Formats: sequence, structure tokens, C-alpha cells
Amino acid sequence: MPKFVNTPLYGGAITCDLPEHYADVSKLRQVPDNQEVWIDKDGFTSIIFDIVERVGEPGSSPQIDGRALTTHLEDLVGEDTEGLKVWNTAETEFSRLEPNKHGRLPAYTLIATQQPQAASRDRAAAPDFTAIVMTLLRLEEKETDILMTINVPHIKGEYDEDDVDMELGKQGKLIGDAVEMSARIWESFKIKDWGLFGQ
Repeated sequence: MPKFVNTPLYGGAITCDLPEHYADVSKLRQVPDNQEVWIDKDGFTSIIFDIVERVGEPGSSPQIDGRALTTHLEDLVGEDTEGLKVWNTAETEFSRLEPNKHGRLPAYTLIATQQPQAASRDRAAAPDFTAIVMTLLRLEEKETDILMTINVPHIKGEYDEDDVDMELGKQGKLIGDAVEMSARIWESFKIKDWGLFGQ
């Protein structure tokens, strides 16, 4: 099991636990101000934190928030929805965040897989598929959605193909690790400076 360390994000305005072998991409290249991008130094997995404008109608319900999650997923994959399949969606609890006046902050997580388009499949090192573990945390009072997206490319020879059969509920080690990392983030995620989201 990887060792986790409490990690400051957005200049310390947010903190959460990340695996210690993940590197901050902003030290290597420019990253937009609303994003934090971390990559596995020993593999191909990455995690992106994204602070974006809230989408969808006001209020919160599984239907409203579910549609927002779908919108964000479609924004992420762009035109490439043909090989996309969502396997499950679940309500998520961020245990260290204070409830707002309506109760706990709504959050949802989905697990999806995306097959590369045929053209990119021919390229060497194109993944067989990429798993996506996306969590949406909704801050309605700040008109903000926070996305945490773990991208897990499955490259031939780098994973055990017999271990992965999403139809049968077999996620394999790489997706299992990503789900475990997500759960650790939900347990440790703390907003220290609400000024990050404006007035």
C-alpha cells in the first residue's frame, strides 16, 4: 500500500493526502491557475484537481447533481464519447468538510472507461483503455464545482489483462489503487481558505 502525505494544494488553501510518490506537474510545466496536476513518478496514473464554475440548475438532488457530473465528464472527454462507458456512480462523503446550512456538501463519484479511437490505437504506447475515477464536490453557495479526476491509462504489458473485466466487476490493481486514492482524498480533503472561491 502506498504511503500518503498531507499535501497543500492551491498554495495551501486546500490540503489532502496524496501518495508520496506523486509529483507536482507545475514544477515541470505550466498548469492553469484553477488546476493542480499530480503524476505517478513510477507509473502512468495522474490526478487533476479542477476548480470550475458550477454547472446545471440550482439546488441539489441525485438528478441535478448526476446531470452535472455527466456534463463535466463530457467536457473532459470532448468529442471522444464513442468509446466511453460509465460503470457506476455513487454518493460520496467528504468527512472533514463542515456541512453547510443545507447539510453535508453534495459529492458524487463515477468510474468510467474510455477506449481510444481506432486511429490512436495504432500508435505505439497508446493505452488499451483509460479508466477515469471522477469525483464532483459541489459548493453551491460559492457557485463552484470542484472536480478530482484520476486518469489511469492501461497500457499493454503494464497491467494484467486477466485481472480486468469491468462487466464482471473485476477492476484490477490499477483501478483498485485509484479508488483507494480517491477514498483517502475524501477522508482528508480540507478547505483552509474559502477565499479561494471568491466572495
